[in-house]
Amino acid sequence: MTTDGSEGKQEQAAAPRTDGIGAALRRITAGGMELLQVRAELFSTELEAEKLRLFATLVQALLALILLAAGLGMFSLCVLLVVPEAWRWLSALGLGLVYLGFAWWSWCRARAHLSPSGGAFGGSLAELKRDRSVLEP
Repeated sequence: MTTDGSEGKQEQAAAPRTDGIGAALRRITAGGMELLQVRAELFSTELEAEKLRLFATLVQALLALILLAAGLGMFSLCVLLVVPEAWRWLSALGLGLVYLGFAWWSWCRARAHLSPSGGAFGGSLAELKRDRSVLEP
């Protein structure tokens, strides 16, 4: 047996240390901050994906409009040159109506493409709902 008190220090080191409520609050705060960081990263990733999807859609739409205008102009000119002069106004009216119909159909498809079923941030909203359901009693 030692008289210098080293045995008591060893027992204190082996026993689990409780730092009190301050340490518990720090751990809870750290966990909450980590959860917020993960959610912010998810939000930024989804925002980047939405931005890229929108940009790709706009570039494709612009290219389609340029090519459509060139093609329709050439097609209309050829049709109007082939049709007899007495029927040119009627054929121009018919071509205009066909073009308007295709333009309306294209507009409807573009709107449907820009409105996804889950919303812009469906993944983030689903994760936040899951977190809320876990925290509720």
